[in-house]
Amino acid sequence: MVKIKNLILNCKKQDRKAQEQLYRIYAGKLFGVCLKYSDNYQQAEDNLQDGFITIFEKISQYKDQGSFEGWMKRILINTALQKHRQQKVYEIRNEEHLEQEEVEIETEDLSVDFLLECVQSLPDRYRQVFNLYVMDGFSHKEIAEFLNISEGTSKSNLARARKSLKDKIEKNQNIQNSAQSI
Repeated sequence: MVKIKNLILNCKKQDRKAQEQLYRIYAGKLFGVCLKYSDNYQQAEDNLQDGFITIFEKISQYKDQGSFEGWMKRILINTALQKHRQQKVYEIRNEEHLEQEEVEIETEDLSVDFLLECVQSLPDRYRQVFNLYVMDGFSHKEIAEFLNISEGTSKSNLARARKSLKDKIEKNQNIQNSAQSI
């Protein structure tokens, strides 16, 4: 841990070698975060690079309180969401009135690749809310602030994402069961 603290200190002094070391230590792990919030692999790579530029520009704001990795993760999420906002026009709909049903998904027989593919195939607004809430543990209030939507819309988008994932998984399981019975 002392090594990371020294790297952070040296990065605050704009030391390029320290920046490179910090990037090498965290890029692989943080790339997964970028993948969750990007439409494709290339966009995830771009978001990782842009996010690290922001990290190095703002590293002096890190006050050694809380998780450094968590601080970087939040910057990468913000970077991806900001870029997404600039590229997409959101249809603003009030979805607070929609009922939110709980969806149970059996995942023990599914590959991680298949699950990632299912999440990546969700419409943007559903994927973002799903990732922020389920994968990264943000509250609906925080999500609403990130995405500039109401908390109710965040909740309904999460419910729709879960329903869509359940439908995709069930369809896949039905196809596999049909193939096995042949």
